[in-house]
Amino acid sequence: MHKVLIVDDELFVRKGLINLIEWSSLQFHICGEAENGEQALNLIKQLTPDLVIVDIRMPLLDGLELIRQVNTEGGYQPFFIILSGYPDFSYAQQAFRYNVSNYLLKPVDEHELTATLKKIAITLNQKQLLSMTREKPLVEIVIESLVQAEPDEQVMTQIANTLGFPLSSSYTYIIAEIQDKLAHRVIDYLLPLQTSLQRYFYLEGQPLLIHVRAYNQYGFIVPPLWQDEQVDAERMSYTKLLHSLEKDLVTRIALFVGHKVNHLKQIVDSRISADECLNYRFAAGLNGIFMASELLELPLYYYDVDEKLHSRLLYEVEANHKEGYRDAIHAIFIAFQERHFTPGAVTNTIRRSMISTINIIRQLEGDEKDLVWLEELLNWQTKYRNLNQLSDVFLNFIEEAAEYIAEIRGEKGEGNIEKVKKYIDGHFRENIYLKGIAADFHMNSVYLGQLFRKHYGMYFNEYVLSLRIEEAKRLLRQTKKRVYEIAEMVGIHNADYFATQFEKLEKMTPTDYRNQMNDHK
Repeated sequence: MHKVLIVDDELFVRKGLINLIEWSSLQFHICGEAENGEQALNLIKQLTPDLVIVDIRMPLLDGLELIRQVNTEGGYQPFFIILSGYPDFSYAQQAFRYNVSNYLLKPVDEHELTATLKKIAITLNQKQLLSMTREKPLVEIVIESLVQAEPDEQVMTQIANTLGFPLSSSYTYIIAEIQDKLAHRVIDYLLPLQTSLQRYFYLEGQPLLIHVRAYNQYGFIVPPLWQDEQVDAERMSYTKLLHSLEKDLVTRIALFVGHKVNHLKQIVDSRISADECLNYRFAAGLNGIFMASELLELPLYYYDVDEKLHSRLLYEVEANHKEGYRDAIHAIFIAFQERHFTPGAVTNTIRRSMISTINIIRQLEGDEKDLVWLEELLNWQTKYRNLNQLSDVFLNFIEEAAEYIAEIRGEKGEGNIEKVKKYIDGHFRENIYLKGIAADFHMNSVYLGQLFRKHYGMYFNEYVLSLRIEEAKRLLRQTKKRVYEIAEMVGIHNADYFATQFEKLEKMTPTDYRNQMNDHK
């Protein structure tokens, strides 16, 4: 963080500036306040602020005189921003002769101040880079500056000279992801990882550009000499590196390898391609090495898993068929790998299956919080970073949920189906449908439909239609009601549809059936 001293004789102006913006988000923090120039001069010597924001008109010592004295003394030189309530060109002209960073009019505009601070932060960062020494390199600032944006030529040259790196050479940015089934930085791997890499690259006592990222990830730049000396194929080289790191750190690791570039200033491009490799983390057969050179031309899948597969899983969960839901989960995870599901698509699929399972539990008036594995699955992204880990957690959740659903339903397997059939037999004349019946019996509609067919050898709609046609035949024989009236009475409100379905099942029209029955009397 860069330190800021605010100097103004009016208290409300100072407090207004402090509360105007989120200083920390711009890499600044307020280190002190002064109400006049003399007080500010002493605080500059004591606090060594990186930036002084000063009012141009103050008692004892005004803003311009304060800046002049700081410059004249030739000691510590902070940056200055002048505030003024007067749009006087002569003041501004004099201020810029003292190399003032900016001249802002009161009341200070939030957006103008933010833009000014961003520019000064960049300058301060580069100033820090240029002040590096071989004994104490600012590693975090160096690598984050390199991989976020291309520094200017002066800064780039200073970095290369200080670290002893050639500007024009082979460089690669790699993300090492620790897959220890723990949340981010529960264990800090930075120092052991740095030690292991330095030993592997023969860099003991020499600088290694490594920094901490989010999600248990560490980014580092492969030194050029190691790359140039490799005789193995690229994948083989990184496989050996991976095995060495896993052995040293005693945990599972994945490497996401960016494109190789030919100049240190292009390392930002390598970092971007390494980030893109993260989208392929669930692709098949990569064995912990995800290389931009192999992956980035392959199409990614951004959508949910197929509806049939999703429905199949829910059916097997409701039926509590262990082998069935295990097979369904296996098929889902094979799809993740073979079709290159993005992490977002995998997340959506897992979330959808989890929500559907929870809905089944709630329909049965159960409480999903009773499931031990629910919390683990809800937060899987913070701890589980490969398909095997995710598959284990998902399977444990589904297994527990299936048992819980069977338990709170009060029966194992298919006992409710007879009650469902009795209900249909008594209500087929009404406007009944599968989803409504499933909800009444606290069952998933897909599961109920498949269970009904398995038990009775026909689909739900086929059975309901057969009941309605049988009842229609009785009415045709025993009453003189018109065909359209009979259709309404058996629950079919479209007479043409009724006639078509009747003929399909009985091989004759309703009228022909009635005439045939009358002829037999």
